[in-house]
Amino acid sequence: MPHVVVDVDTGIPAERVMAAATDFSVRRPELWPNISRGFWHLHGEGPNWAEATEGSPAVWERARYEWSGNRIVGTTQESNVWQPGGTWTLSVEPRNDAGSHIQMVLDRRWKGRGWLFYVPVALFGQQMLKKNLQKTLKVLRAQQ
Repeated sequence: MPHVVVDVDTGIPAERVMAAATDFSVRRPELWPNISRGFWHLHGEGPNWAEATEGSPAVWERARYEWSGNRIVGTTQESNVWQPGGTWTLSVEPRNDAGSHIQMVLDRRWKGRGWLFYVPVALFGQQMLKKNLQKTLKVLRAQQ
């Protein structure tokens, strides 16, 4: 079971990071470059939740996202590689310098061909998730 934790400090204010994390408009694949635009689909949303299919043909999931304050949790509903019930959590804490501290936690269980990803995620999961998060932060910095 992958349990991967990534911590990143950024000069981007916490509210902007949370706004990107909870933006389920057609801009989502632009804000999160690891989401394939052709594969992204919003199934429904409300004031503090959304359900969407995200990923790519190789690794995808339908997740229900719920958020409150400085935390968003995506729970797998269906996936080609993850068992239902696994989570992706993003917490964003403001820093004194107007920036923020971000913690991303991946807690998932493999299924089917997902086991093929076990070794790469065990060895490089933290680096891969950090790199994906940094892509999003680069997009947010460019929009300032």
